[in-house]
This record gives sequence, C-alpha cells and structure tokens, in this order.
Amino acid sequence: MDAPATLIPSAHLHAEDLHRSVSSRQVAAMTFLNEIVAEFPDAISFAPGAPYEPFFADITVGPLLDTFVEARRAAGLSEDEVRRHLFQYGPSRGIINDLVAAALRVDEAIDVPPDAIVMTVGCQEALFLTLRVLHPPGASLAVTDPSYVGVLAAADSLDIAVHPVPDDGTGPDLAALRRASERERAAGRRLRALYVSPDFANPTGNRLTLAARQRLLATASALDLILIEDNPYAFTAASDDRLPSLKALDRDGRVVHTGTFAKVAVPGARVGYVVADQWVERRPGPPVRLAAMIAAAKNAVTLNTSPLAQALIGGLLLRHGGSIAALGAPKAARLRDNRDVLLDRLAHHFGEPDQPGAGVRWWAPEGGYFVQVELPVEADDALLRYSAEAFGVLWTPMRGFHLGPGGERRIRLSCSALEHEEIVEGAARLADFVDAL
Repeated sequence: MDAPATLIPSAHLHAEDLHRSVSSRQVAAMTFLNEIVAEFPDAISFAPGAPYEPFFADITVGPLLDTFVEARRAAGLSEDEVRRHLFQYGPSRGIINDLVAAALRVDEAIDVPPDAIVMTVGCQEALFLTLRVLHPPGASLAVTDPSYVGVLAAADSLDIAVHPVPDDGTGPDLAALRRASERERAAGRRLRALYVSPDFANPTGNRLTLAARQRLLATASALDLILIEDNPYAFTAASDDRLPSLKALDRDGRVVHTGTFAKVAVPGARVGYVVADQWVERRPGPPVRLAAMIAAAKNAVTLNTSPLAQALIGGLLLRHGGSIAALGAPKAARLRDNRDVLLDRLAHHFGEPDQPGAGVRWWAPEGGYFVQVELPVEADDALLRYSAEAFGVLWTPMRGFHLGPGGERRIRLSCSALEHEEIVEGAARLADFVDAL
C-alpha cells in the first residue's frame, strides 16, 4: 500500500529576492510592448522590427539541409562525419564558420580566419558573451544613448556598470566618452568597451559618416577601448550606398563585430555570430584568439548553437553564392520601398522632416526601417494603449531606449513587417491620433 502523499506548501518568492535585471525598466518596456501587440492583433503595428513574413515562403528546410550536406560530402566528409556534424553536440565555436568567414571577406572586406568567429544563438547571445568575456569585475561599458534595449538588458543581467554616451544623430559624443573613461580611471576602474551600431541604429535610424567612423576608431585607440559593433541593418543600404563597417576599417584590433541572420534570412533559426580576431596572451600557454575565449564562455550558456539551424543557414549561403549580401538583397529592396512609403506618408501628414517648432517633428533616416517621431505630449504606456484602443495603431515609446531621462515625447516607428497598404493606413491612423491629442 502506497504511503499517503505529503502536502508541501508551495514556496512564496518575492521579486526583491530575484536578480534585479528581470524587473528592469528595459525588460518591463519590452514585456509591455509584447503584451499590447498581442492584445490588439487587428491594430496596424509600427512597433516590432520583425522581418516581412512572405519572404519565409522561399525557405524549404529539407532541400537547404541537403545543399549543406552535399557541400560537406564534396569537401571530403564521410557519411558518419556528416551525420555527426548535424546531429551530435557540435563544437562551441560552430560548424559554418568557414562559410561566414568567406562571406564576410567578399561582402564586407573583413578578412579573418574561421577560428576568429563564433556562431551564436542569435546576435543577442553574441552580445551577451562578448560583454561577459570583456568585463571582469571593475570593468564597465559605455553605450550610445539612446541604445538597443537588448544590450542594456544583457549588461544589467551581468551586473556590468553602464555609462550613457549621448548621440545627437552624428555619432557618440567623443568628449563625453573621454570624460567617462577619465572618471572610471580616477575611481580605480576601467572603461573597457563602447557598444555602437553604426548603420541605421535601433532605435534612432542614425548612420555614422565615414569620417565619424574614423574618429571613433582613433578615439578608441587613444582610450584603449574595444568597440563592440552591432551591425544588423547595414544590409538595407543600396549596393552603391554602403559604408565600410568599423571592423573593415579597424587596423588596430579595436573592433569586435557581431552579426545576425535574423534579418537577411529567418529569425526562427536563431543564428548569429561574433568576429573576435584579437590575440589574448596567457600564462602559461600560447596566445589564443579572443574568439576562443568567447567560445569557452558559451559552454556556460548554450554549449553550442544548433547544428541543424547552422546547416540551414549554411544551405542558404551556398545557394546565394556564399554571400550574405546576395542572401539579403531582396529583403533590402523591400525594406527600402517600405521606408520610402512611410517617409512619403509622414511628409504628407506632418510636413517635411526635422522641422523645429512643428506640432509633430520627425526625422528621415538614410536607411534601415526605424523612424523617430516627436509628439507634442509625453509618449508613455498609457498613451500607447489609448492609441491602440481608439485608433488601432501601435508604436514604440522611445523612453525605454534611454538609460536615464530622455525620449519622453518620442516614439519609434518600424515599417519592416508591413504591406504598403498597411503603412499608408497606419500613417493616416497615426495622424488622426495626433490630431486628437
């Protein structure tokens, strides 16, 4: 006869007993945005930066895996080795590093060996691991302000102190960056890195000029900083309008470059990468690439990136001539069209961009798909709910992208996932919403 079950009262946990990062302002903002998008499924949403879903119709998983397998067989792998490649725990550094290195060499003039690359679970893991490895206790991070909330959340979860560096649209304020470095040094700490997204950044849509990139690299060398370059939107530029990445311009080993296949391929694969070709001296032992240290840190997080997901991306690269740019070209053309429609509609409803003193002020980005709009009133969560309920249009409050004060009256519009007709109708609804303020 079984013994009677013992009733154990469930544990009562309190948020104050959990890590503070799970309750941060940035995490709360992302959670609220996801909830309100789900709550108003019929609203036209300028909120998410998600890819345009009809492009997924071209993704046929089986044939793409076959393409990758055939290429590995042709390279000399046996049937057992191919199966092990796909179905076994893989190396932490990844299995398509050779394909990514070749693509970066052709597309971006970034010439690094495969062992300088780590394949990651999306770009978010690339950022998380890079922050982890570069920031021992006492090392701090600078970020452009406003900045991508994912890097702010990652730094917060790692207990890394973060210093905002204002960005007025021309790039990070280098004088402010120098002051932050001097303050840290005077306090016996070290400002170790600056996070920057040089091309059509999220959330501002800003792009650094070539001269600004060169000044930033020179300042990083002078301050002994690493630049963490996050570059998911550069592919949206036309082929005759591309600027070299910071990594392509880097002659001093200052740049760790992160990338993603979420925008040029499919976010569901969750495949990103980090390029870290710097040498790390060790005692004892010979120097190793920084990528080897990042791969070692990955063992404490996800062990390895799904080999099947990597093989899917590998198949896509092989079918596009080994080029990330070719893979992303149709998406980039679509995104440029969407941005043109959105800018046209904003000019129609609110007048020309960047007009101080107007009731609504907005800025036209050179590329990408994020547009900043400044409202005549504070743009908080309550106003977003009013916009969704009364006018059926969603947007993102900008205040969540700031470390401190800032962005109180600004919103971010994203047009990446919408049809042209939805952009036209959404802009008209936004105009009605503004008229009612």
